[in-house]
Order: sequence, then structure tokens, then C-alpha cells
Amino acid sequence: SRVVFPGYKVLEPVKYAKVATDAHVSWRKVEGCILGTTSLLSHCLGKGEIVALVLRDVGVLLIEDRRVRMRFYYDFLEGLSGKTNLGMAAFTVPQLLDMVVSRMVPVASLTRTGRVIIFP
Repeated sequence: SRVVFPGYKVLEPVKYAKVATDAHVSWRKVEGCILGTTSLLSHCLGKGEIVALVLRDVGVLLIEDRRVRMRFYYDFLEGLSGKTNLGMAAFTVPQLLDMVVSRMVPVASLTRTGRVIIFP
């Protein structure tokens, strides 16, 4: 029997065929790209490299020194909450501004060393 902890999501296998259909490529190509990317990501993390996953239209997931930080694009948050609500939230919780990043800021500038491997 499987043990499920509260708050944890059970991972589901990647549906290569669905991704392939949506992307108009073969499932083998999808499988190769996903496995290659996860292998490279694992290798980089194993070597202690700083890694950034750029999530289009959402923000940047930054992994540095065993810390994982998410920086959201302002327009993404604005789209979720509306400009007025986002402004009020930032006024009420100033730490929220630490989670916002401009699309124009170089990803390397978000790191301690200025060196990063970017996964687009």
C-alpha cells in the first residue's frame, strides 16, 4: 500500500503522447527532450551549479545554494490579482516586492555570483 502525506501531491507520469500532439511533434522527440532536460538539470544540481528555470509569462524559479526561490513577473501577478489589489498587497506586505522581477532584468543578476545556467 502507498503512504500519502498531507499536503504532498502524488506525481503522475508525463503524458508524452498528449504533449506530442499539442506540440505537433513525435512522442519520441518529447520523451527525449524531457529526459535530456531533467538529466542535465540533475547533473547541474549535483555539481552545485546555480540553476534558473525561466517559466514563460510567469517568472523565474532560481535554485542556488540549496535554496529555491520563485520570482514572478509583475504583469503575471497583476493579471492574477488586478493592478489595484497588487498595489494594496505590496503596501500591506512589503516582502511581496522581493518576489517580483522585471522581464528586463538579466537572470544572472538575481544570483549571488552572477553565474547561472538558464533553462528556458
